[in-house]
Amino acid sequence: MSDTHGWIDPKVYQHFKEVDEVWHAGDIGDVQLIDDLRAFKPTRFVYGNIDDHKIRLEAPEFNRFKVEGVEVLMTHIAGKPMKYSKPLYDELEKNGAPKILVCGHSHILLVKMDACYKMLWLNPGACGYKGFHKVRTLLRFEIDGENIQNMEVIELGDRNR
Repeated sequence: MSDTHGWIDPKVYQHFKEVDEVWHAGDIGDVQLIDDLRAFKPTRFVYGNIDDHKIRLEAPEFNRFKVEGVEVLMTHIAGKPMKYSKPLYDELEKNGAPKILVCGHSHILLVKMDACYKMLWLNPGACGYKGFHKVRTLLRFEIDGENIQNMEVIELGDRNR
């Protein structure tokens, strides 16, 4: 999930009731939202460009972790596949490419294999109501060993709630 901008649709909890973890790719908007997600499920997150000092005290710019056999890198502003933001490019050059990159910021849902770094680029779009997107979206998928499977786009409804 990404770009909640301080508001979370209650439907998120229904759609994520069976997941092991929640990942938030920034523009959280309110530290209470992270506390609420943590009370619901283990939550990994990064800060976004709208996030204040309270969130930035808890959230890194880059969050690199492994789930089963899959390395994941999460950041908010990534650019586009093969047209990376400078911080992301520097991170990839310094520490290598993960199997999955999760980002936000654009409010545009995108699932694409990045040919340059051979990583799966995941931008879940925006699930908050602030921004220019028309439909609020989430991604949900499974990691089984080294396999990424059962990828689903979840539409929460119109941005105007």
